[in-house]
Amino acid sequence: MDDGVYRGRFAPSPTGPLHAGSLVAALASWLDARAHGGRWLVRIEDLDAPRNVAGAAQTILDQLDRCGLRPDEPVVLQSGRTALYGAAQQRLISIGRAYPCGCSRRDLQRLAGAPVDDGEGRGERVYPGTCRDGLGGKAARSMRLRVNGDGTPVSWTDRRLGLRRQEVARDVGDFVLERADGVWAYQLAVVVDDAAQGITDVVRGEDLVDSTPRQILLQRLLGLPTPRYLHTPLVLAADGSKLSKQTGATALDLSSPLDALQRAGAALGIECRGSAVAAWLDSATDAWSARFGAR
Repeated sequence: MDDGVYRGRFAPSPTGPLHAGSLVAALASWLDARAHGGRWLVRIEDLDAPRNVAGAAQTILDQLDRCGLRPDEPVVLQSGRTALYGAAQQRLISIGRAYPCGCSRRDLQRLAGAPVDDGEGRGERVYPGTCRDGLGGKAARSMRLRVNGDGTPVSWTDRRLGLRRQEVARDVGDFVLERADGVWAYQLAVVVDDAAQGITDVVRGEDLVDSTPRQILLQRLLGLPTPRYLHTPLVLAADGSKLSKQTGATALDLSSPLDALQRAGAALGIECRGSAVAAWLDSATDAWSARFGAR
């Protein structure tokens, strides 16, 4: 797929219908693809089966369709791609960069340090490397990446936020690749899928900006290309927290898809014209390209 063509994606989890914040992320990724004359994909991130809601994936696709946001290729479900994640983990094991961990969540909660967002809403504390040199008689529960820290930060340039850097060993530690419940971790799965689908540009919410250095580190270790990144502003709840399904965000009101798109556009800071969905999206693409290039 390395043909120089822009390829972007929107990757929701089927834990419920889209809400106002997720429409902002979907719209931003769609606009960037259209502004660059590229292709826009939808990937359903359904690995965490206990959190999935029956019928939610189709509801999300229907909501996107009503807003004029239609993928250019067949929708992909992560649950059908687990062999790819297993192969990637085996590669990391073979080069000495993955190891089994016997620590329980209770063990980890006792550790000092602030929680680190794992990209799945399951904040963990910075891992101190307890099982790096062996399980110490404990049974293996999860698999972790061995993050070799030499003090050199992972650096990248976000298309909206500018230069960013993080010292992963210090700020995160050895992070999870496969959870104790057998679910592949977000960080590994997203890296493998973005590479397999030839994604050149990742446009997503700013809540995932701290996941980016972990993903770049995995890309380098697995010999995979690093896409360009653009993290968009978040839609906030009344109390100032991120609007999300976990915090009780209500389903997107699509009684008027145009109104919903206009609110999403306002959250992205773009001013558009158009009295119908198609016309508004065309105007929004022009406004987006004026800020972020191409068209």
